[in-house]
Amino acid sequence: MTWKPEVEKIERLRARALEMGGEEAVLKHRERGRGNVRERIHALVDRDSFRERGQIAGASEDEGLADYQPTSVVLGTAKISSRPVVVCGDDFTIRGGAYSDAGLKKGLYAEELAVKRRIPIVRMLEAGGASIAGTGGAARGRSGYDWTSPPMLNVRSMESLRAVPVVCIALGPCAGFPAGRLVTSHLSIMTKDTSQVLTGGPAVVAQAMKEHVTKEELGGAQIHGRNGMVDNVAEDEADALRMAQKFLSYLPSHCGEAPPYFDVGDQRNRREEKLLKIIPRERRRAYKIRKLIEHIVDQRSFFEIGALWGRSQVTGLARMNGHSIGVLANDCHYDSGSMTADGAAKIRRFVELCDLFHIPIVSFVDEPGFAVGTEAENAGTIRAGMNAMFAILQTGVPWFACVLRRSYGVAQGLHLGPGATVVAWPSAMSGALPVESGVALAFRRDIEAAEDPDARRAELEEEMATAQSVMPRALEFGVHDVIDPRDTRPALCDWVEEVQTQVADHARAGAPSYSIRP
Repeated sequence: MTWKPEVEKIERLRARALEMGGEEAVLKHRERGRGNVRERIHALVDRDSFRERGQIAGASEDEGLADYQPTSVVLGTAKISSRPVVVCGDDFTIRGGAYSDAGLKKGLYAEELAVKRRIPIVRMLEAGGASIAGTGGAARGRSGYDWTSPPMLNVRSMESLRAVPVVCIALGPCAGFPAGRLVTSHLSIMTKDTSQVLTGGPAVVAQAMKEHVTKEELGGAQIHGRNGMVDNVAEDEADALRMAQKFLSYLPSHCGEAPPYFDVGDQRNRREEKLLKIIPRERRRAYKIRKLIEHIVDQRSFFEIGALWGRSQVTGLARMNGHSIGVLANDCHYDSGSMTADGAAKIRRFVELCDLFHIPIVSFVDEPGFAVGTEAENAGTIRAGMNAMFAILQTGVPWFACVLRRSYGVAQGLHLGPGATVVAWPSAMSGALPVESGVALAFRRDIEAAEDPDARRAELEEEMATAQSVMPRALEFGVHDVIDPRDTRPALCDWVEEVQTQVADHARAGAPSYSIRP
């Protein structure tokens, strides 16, 4: 006697699990422009590297398995660029991705596996929220948490967020708990046209708030890409998966090791002539900060995070002579580059990511100060700014600041981390207030009393601009060096090599205590 009948039964279960929600459900899913969960996983990971766990988990009350239904969660281990990861994805074709008891256990196991193996986790989310009817093991109508202990999925999510890189991607509707899981990550991505992220769906909103809106109007990418709830918006599913792959390439597998080294073949001593004229002599003229960054970091290595929100500040990852760095910069095309409440929150989240995974921070400074006016006050800008400041002052990674033009007021401190190496370009200026507003405030009566107020204002502005230039500060060793803009890349390559021992020591110390973002 053999175990062949049982083996055949297991194989039938596997075949049924691979059918997902049935041919009709799969076709409808494709018509909406969305792939199935295993196709997504295989597109994300290295070829033939996915090893599924718990494939036959599901529910059936019939020994003949006529009513068998697999869980809506697919999980396993795989490799991305030859590095191990845990992958967990929702199958929307099975009950709209609703989580069963077994599905919740699989999600919990994925979190535990990532922490135990000390490898990143990628969650691909597409599911509705909880059901008032409850899950399979509960009495009908009983749902929600017990009150005697915290929900373990929340606990495990926090543990993984503290220990390993976590990437979450919304590839369809995500409502309630899946929406919460999406933002419990180090990088959250949603697709532009095929995903929506909702605290409560249209039916819940209509009942509770008497508002009648579509899923797209309620939680589409045009909303959440600009309010900071998700970090990046992808053009489509393929673009979202590429973002996840690229993001992970800069990070270590866990918080106890240094970031990986990857040589893209760029020249260490490359000097870009365009940098010599990229900053306009006219103080009020804008320039393209991303072009400046790309001229300095390793070619094609800049990966921006949060491009659509807090737009006066630019954050992203890049490489410098093969080493991972975090990049901060001001974008003077938005709010003149000033520090808004959203910009400060964006910086805080980013520096905590860099500190958790031991990534040195490079800041390109053109900071006119905190945003002012009624909108800024209503947003609580100074509170957001000081929250970011306190997070920055707790960082232990090395900082390098390059002052490009303006460095004014309290807000300039958000670009100068503790113990930063600070260099400046000849175009750099610094003071308590920008020249124009400072002159208007300090010399109002003088200007009003002049025979030619405009000429007097211009004269005073020129005098203050000269006093605020970098040279007097450099002569007093108020900056570590003033450099030719063309020498910025070589100087940064030297610096990033110099700090690798400090990076390794920071990695050995493990995760900082504040590493979970609010």
